[in-house]
Amino acid sequence: MKRVLVLLLGIGLAVTSIGVAQDDTLTVERVWGGDEFAGGLSTLRWMADGTSYTYVAGSDTTDLYRVDARSGAQRLLVPGARLVPPGTAEPIVIEEYEFSPDLTKLLIFTNSVRVWRQNTKGEYFLWDFQSGQLSPLSAAPGYQQFAKFSPDGRYVGWVREHDLFVRDLATGDEIRLTHDGNHNIINGTADWVYEEELSLRDAFRFSPDGRRIAFWRFDQTVIEPFYLIDETTLYPSLLPVRYPKAGTRNSEVRIGVVEIGSGETSWVDLGAETDIYIADMDFAESPDEIWLTRLNRHQNRLDLLLADVRTGSSRVIMSDQDSAWVEQEEPRWIDDGRRFLFASERDGYRQVYLYLRDGTLVRKVTTGAWDVATVWGVDERNELLYFTGSVDSPLTRPLYRIGLNGRGLRRISIEGGTHTVRFNPTYTMYVNEFSTAAQPPVQTLHEASGQFIRTIDGDEDLAAAVAALDLGAPEFITLPGDDGAVLSGLIMKPRDFDPNRTYPVLMHVYGGPGSQRVTDRWDGQRYLWHQLMAQEGYLIVIVDNRGTGARGREFKKQTYLKLGQLETADQIAAARHLASLPYVDGSRIGIWGWSYGGYMSLLALFQGADVFKAAISVAPVTDWRLYDTIYTERFMRTPLENPEGYELGSPVTYADRLEGNLLIVHGTGDDNVHSQNTTQLIQKLQEAGKQFDMRLYPNKTHSIRGGNTRANLYGYFTMWLKENL
Repeated sequence: MKRVLVLLLGIGLAVTSIGVAQDDTLTVERVWGGDEFAGGLSTLRWMADGTSYTYVAGSDTTDLYRVDARSGAQRLLVPGARLVPPGTAEPIVIEEYEFSPDLTKLLIFTNSVRVWRQNTKGEYFLWDFQSGQLSPLSAAPGYQQFAKFSPDGRYVGWVREHDLFVRDLATGDEIRLTHDGNHNIINGTADWVYEEELSLRDAFRFSPDGRRIAFWRFDQTVIEPFYLIDETTLYPSLLPVRYPKAGTRNSEVRIGVVEIGSGETSWVDLGAETDIYIADMDFAESPDEIWLTRLNRHQNRLDLLLADVRTGSSRVIMSDQDSAWVEQEEPRWIDDGRRFLFASERDGYRQVYLYLRDGTLVRKVTTGAWDVATVWGVDERNELLYFTGSVDSPLTRPLYRIGLNGRGLRRISIEGGTHTVRFNPTYTMYVNEFSTAAQPPVQTLHEASGQFIRTIDGDEDLAAAVAALDLGAPEFITLPGDDGAVLSGLIMKPRDFDPNRTYPVLMHVYGGPGSQRVTDRWDGQRYLWHQLMAQEGYLIVIVDNRGTGARGREFKKQTYLKLGQLETADQIAAARHLASLPYVDGSRIGIWGWSYGGYMSLLALFQGADVFKAAISVAPVTDWRLYDTIYTERFMRTPLENPEGYELGSPVTYADRLEGNLLIVHGTGDDNVHSQNTTQLIQKLQEAGKQFDMRLYPNKTHSIRGGNTRANLYGYFTMWLKENL
């Protein structure tokens, strides 16, 4: 097997080097070994005038350009070659940037390093447009995080070593605002579980007048450390991660408001219940009040609070509840804070509601048996709400608009597919990023009415490379699930598909709560690898089981307290249906997935031994007792409250049922789904006398990437499937 892989890789490398490959031939090296299919569009940022935007171009050196939106005429704002810090010879690379409110300065983030999933630590520099000089934000040693200008432009605030700092731009003085940050006390950024499950990283907010900062404070002393082990050195080293597992204690969270002038901090009254989550927070369009969303531990009630920043007193103005769980939502304030919009599934579908500032419900703005996916903006002058959603189909995300009075629903996008939208501040134009399952993304500029203005970025190289492959377009289908469920599916067939032949099937699954894999959008390199496997003679099938999203509350939340049970039954039922088709070889059906999909692949293979021949499980959860509090308890409550659900939803429970071929893959540096999950499953498989294959990637995280890792990983997948399916 190793010799075959070496030959395959060698052929791929040789073809690349001499440039004689057929343009329609996919190889693992072409897909994962370089940048040919990586793609990537420019990240555009609208300027406040609404007529122009900026973007960064370059790699080793980066230039910042300003572009007239309608004409496309551009001018160089900041030449990258001049971004040389004092005392150094090489320019920095612009990774992120922010203009000061008066547009006289640019705050630049560079030399970043990863903190768990994202590169959120690094160095910040200030570029002065008048003098053309670059200077470090702080002279003190250490990385900075989440630096930003105050709204009045007087300060820049940031986090360093778990404490908050600001710099007075007029005097250059650096002011430390908190003084207790350490490995247990975190100010202005988040602990591990808030970052992973509530997407909270930047955890401080300036007041509109720039005089105060509101911030999260976490005390994670009570959380047991989970140790990641680096065994690539002579003596292994340990990295402790404060990781709260289901049913254990979380960080104590507080919300503070510090006065920049005096350094005095007041603390917000978060209520009598202490075992809570503060999911979101900001100033409520006022320097004197903040809003915050409070979730109870079960996450089936969300309270929206307003709090006085001087006294800390707070009051609940609105609550959202569900017998299962509520989604993490936040208010969108309009009319200078006199009204706000809020999304809820309370009527069976995710819809948008309009409230007065005191929490009085005005009306339900959107209505229908479909979900609002993303609110992209509110044109307050014309009282219009813009959103994408599943109005026409769960598979697509066109752009729509509706009046705040609940009338005049109109589809703006002509095409189906998936649309990601960025309106200008005046809501006269928007940049649209559009893709389909077979078409890579393209950026276009439109009037607010949807009328096309021009193409901004089409990633011509990627589009040409994909077009040259002459791939068959994926087909959207429906399949029967278990217990009468009708499931959305997608199938990819070989280009020379013959309905009179039979083909093996490789199913791909994720299947987690509210997720979707069956959508009309570009899936990048994974899609091309699936097409590669189709060229190798496999049918690729993706099925969204019960519990997935864009089909309303009932479809999504019926898996509550029983993760893995209905989803697995649906995947098995779908596989049985596929086996009944005349062009499917029912003895050769496999399934693969990553994370929740790895979990689902294990359950499908263990419980569906009569239909699945093989499975690949990457970074799987194998027992929900091993996963974190916020995610697990949202859907399962605690192990003490729901022991049966945890037992029936654990692949470990069914390890002795393994009959087919199994490959398990995990990164030993996975801070999210610890490789402990794989270790405990392996123990059960060995005790049951079961044979399986396994591959570990030293120090690789949950994404298992870096260097040539993905080419190695997918090369092994390809080889293993040919041998085992």
